[in-house]
Parts: sequence; C-alpha cells; structure tokens
Amino acid sequence: MTRTADAVIIGAGVIGTAIALELNRKGCRTISIDRNPAAGYGPTSGSCAIVRVHYSTRDGTAFAYEGYHDWRDWEDYLGVRDPRGTAEFRETGCLVMQTESNGHLEKHMSICEDLGVPYEVWNGEDILRRLPFYDLQSFAPARRLDDPDFGKPNGGRIRGGVFWQTAGYVTDPALSAQNLQCAAEVCGGRFIFGRTVTGISTASGRVTGVSLDDGSTIQAPVVVNVAGPFSASVNSMAGVDGDMTISTRALKQEVVHVPAPEGCDFYGDGFVISDSDIGCYVRPEKGNFILVGSEDPECDPREWVDPETYDRNFTDQWTHQALRYAQRVPTLGIPSRMRGIVDLYDVTDDWIPIYDRSALPGFYMAVGTSGNQYKNAPIAGKMMAALIDHCEAGHDHDREPLQFRLPYTGLDIDVGFYSRNREINMESSFSVLG
Repeated sequence: MTRTADAVIIGAGVIGTAIALELNRKGCRTISIDRNPAAGYGPTSGSCAIVRVHYSTRDGTAFAYEGYHDWRDWEDYLGVRDPRGTAEFRETGCLVMQTESNGHLEKHMSICEDLGVPYEVWNGEDILRRLPFYDLQSFAPARRLDDPDFGKPNGGRIRGGVFWQTAGYVTDPALSAQNLQCAAEVCGGRFIFGRTVTGISTASGRVTGVSLDDGSTIQAPVVVNVAGPFSASVNSMAGVDGDMTISTRALKQEVVHVPAPEGCDFYGDGFVISDSDIGCYVRPEKGNFILVGSEDPECDPREWVDPETYDRNFTDQWTHQALRYAQRVPTLGIPSRMRGIVDLYDVTDDWIPIYDRSALPGFYMAVGTSGNQYKNAPIAGKMMAALIDHCEAGHDHDREPLQFRLPYTGLDIDVGFYSRNREINMESSFSVLG
C-alpha cells in the first residue's frame, strides 16, 4: 500500500507532534510515524517536563522564554479541546543555587536583563524561609558514595540563588503530546502508530518518502527526522550523517522519586530547584514525592546505549542521586524500594539540539532534543515549519541561515545557531534539567 503526503514526520513525541501541528497550520498535510502505540509514549513520557527560561546563551534563553508563553496559555495555543483532557502546566517557579561552577549566575542574569525576563535574587535567609528543611552547607564538588569525602561539607555555604517566576513543569508530558496530535489532526494531519521506518527513498538527488516495516510506503517530498534516541540510525538510513560535524547518541538516564520529608507539603509548596553544588535538580511529584535528577556532574558516568537493547532497570546511580540530595535535606527518607523513571536522552556533542536541513534535499532534522527541549516544543514546531518553508522555497540555509522572528517577544533568532555543521558551543552548560 502506498500513501501520499506533503511531509512525513518520523516520531510523535512532543517535538514531533508540535512540528506536525505547525506544518498543518501552514497547509502542509503531514503523516506522522511512530513505533509506539500512541503519541508521547517514547522518551516524552519519561520526561521531567520542566519548563524553565534560564540558559547560559542568549539564543537559548530567548527561545525558552518564548516557549514558556505557549505553555502558560496552553489551551489557547492548541485551539482545540482534546477529549482525553488537557495537560496541566504548574507554574511553580524555578530556583537555581548560585555556585562557583555556574559563575554565580551573573551571565544568566545579564542575559535575562537584556531580554526582559523577570527574576528575583534570593539570599540564604530567603531560601530557608521557603525551604526550612534545607541545609545550605556546600558539598561541592558533587561526589559518589565511594568517594571518602562524600557527605563532608567543604566549609563553604550556599549564600543565595536566583528564582525565575516564569517556570514550572507539566504534570503529564505524554498527554501534552497527545494534545498536540489532536490539534494537528483537526488541521488535517494523520498519524500511524506501531510502525517503524525501515527505509528512506530518494530520486534525482532528493528525498521522496519512506518505507515501513509492514511493507507499505509513503510518498512525500519532505521527511523530518524527529526520532529521539533513534535519530542517529534514521540519519544513517538517509545517508546524511557524513555531512554533519555534530552527532547524536542515546544516553541512559535515571530519575529518582523519594517521599518529601515529614511535615513538608512539597507538592503544594515546592518548586523546581537546580543545585549544581550537589549535582542534582528536583521538582514536586504527585503523591507528595520529590523527583530528583542528575545534572550530569563529572563524577556521574555517562552510559551511552543502543536504544533497541538498553537495560531499563535501575542501577546504583539511583542511590547516588538520592543520597546526594539527602546532603541538602538531612531529614529526607530513602525508601528501600527504588521508584522513578529509567529512560533515554537523545544528546548532541554540546547538548544543544540540531534544528536543520540536511545534505539530502527535503530531509530535515529536529534531533538531540531529549532532556533539554521539552519546554521549547511549541516554538520549536513553529521554527521548524518556517525553516522547511524557507528551504523548500529555494533558500540556501547553510550559506544564509534563516532569521526566525519569535512571535511573542519579537526577537530574531539565527537558526544557524542549531546547525548540524556548527562547532561545539563551549558556552553550553553540557547538562540539562531533564
């Protein structure tokens, strides 16, 4: 069986469904393919779904601040009511501890002042007023349990932090992708689940569609790789990886769920916290749990895996993360049963995504996004739709990158910032709040 479309989108996570929505809003009829049984069932479902606006680069901050407004006004952005329900964005705010490793956030604050992004500076007393169960002794650098100095304060203290009000998290990330699917379908998009792309077809030097594992084909002049941890294999299938200076790999991640300390309503009163002093980030989780993730400090080994065969069980990394956070919260209870999430990131060499065309005309990429781009899904969808329009109209994005105007702030983004052929961006933090 052969179907036809204006564009095929490989992947129906939160980025893929946002691209589908924005292309269909432009009149480009899409078919989205996903190996999972429903939208958002891949790494999107395991995302911590944190929406934050602080970044170490101006472009990254502007992009995230733009995305925040769509999450804040989610139902208005969708324009439809999904019968499955609407994903909830809890605008709790985000506190980032000022540490030597993040330059005490001087650069972040300077960028936010330039862009008009609001923030507050908290001193130690302010932090303890909101988090009275915290111990603000410094334990840096982050260590593992087998380090003889694990848990020993270094004599310093966390003296303050920066609180961004325009931040929070989405309680059901898979539902947010399904909301985007619903909106895309209303605009004419189609979705095929439980199928895997097995081939990328070409003719006369450009892409012409895809083949699926059931023997069917889809003919389309545009194919968009949004395959998450499988993005590298899709690029290889299309023969475009030899043109790229930035590559992607699948990275295993473990996220810890531990109960809040006794007497603490962290779900009701807590917020997102990034703490590079102990190499952890946290946010509230349903049931008055605290979700604890790793900020990928040097002490944590990175487990690069084959996304087809990786082990989905917890390892001792779970314990290291839980006990690192217990340095900050001495009354934290560590349950005997490991609870949380094991899933994958799709990571580039500098942890900044690739939003780009490829060496194969008609083949586009929105890859390396896992862990750091959930928050940007709506604006990433708009930018990718604009990029595809730009290139399909005959513009050479490699030589003269698209300048994309952010609809809410009016700022222009050089989309070449996300090029597959960029040099590794040393301004990146090389970590995420997943």
